[in-house]
Amino acid sequence: MPSPPARPTAPHTHPAQHDAPTLVLLSGGLDSAVLLAHEATRGPVLPVYVAAGLSWEPLERQMVTAFLETRRSPTLLPLQTIDLPVGDVYPSGHWAITGRPPAYDTPDADVYLVGRNVLLLAKAGVVAARAGATRVVLGPLAGNPFPDARPAFFDAMGQALSLGLEHRLVVEAPFLSWEKSAVIRRGCELGVDLARTLSCMNPVVGDAIAEALPRHCGLCSKCRERRDAFAEAGVADPTPYVHASPR
Repeated sequence: MPSPPARPTAPHTHPAQHDAPTLVLLSGGLDSAVLLAHEATRGPVLPVYVAAGLSWEPLERQMVTAFLETRRSPTLLPLQTIDLPVGDVYPSGHWAITGRPPAYDTPDADVYLVGRNVLLLAKAGVVAARAGATRVVLGPLAGNPFPDARPAFFDAMGQALSLGLEHRLVVEAPFLSWEKSAVIRRGCELGVDLARTLSCMNPVVGDAIAEALPRHCGLCSKCRERRDAFAEAGVADPTPYVHASPR
């Protein structure tokens, strides 16, 4: 069987290698926010938000803006937002479209968005190539059970993007061996304002009398994961939950 084509070794015109930014897929969640700060210790970063038409995105994007206001730095490039609507591949009654997420103690499998990383990386790769980035990073954690969050998938996707774009790209998940509690501790080390992150599938409009930022519903499985991780990390949870834990 013939060997697969080698990855291109010389990308098209881009900044000098040491100035090449790393593209960070920034969702507004805790993991990707800490990942952005973590990568910024290495060099320039290009945050990219992907708008897919999911129910929580308006408030999530509000939180992304609030978070980035706290991370101003010469190495942080302006946020790019790209559109990738999924309404034509997910059914209209899908929980992520309707805003009715699975219950508090449901397993990860119940919140699987089929092919999400396939879709995200395809379009992010084009943005990375045009920006001269040679790395695309995203934030799945240890224990992620989904097929598009495995090292073999990221390696294959990086090779496919490199070949298809004639621009060498690697796709990495730096926190893939980390528990969420470790990410929280790393965020504290880096001075990340964890209160300005959103890990909720059914967020609520913020209280305009106080700070008008979205609040966590407190009842979805992502809120459960967040509560548990702060407790495990031994860090006070700054999250405003609308509802107390149902446990």
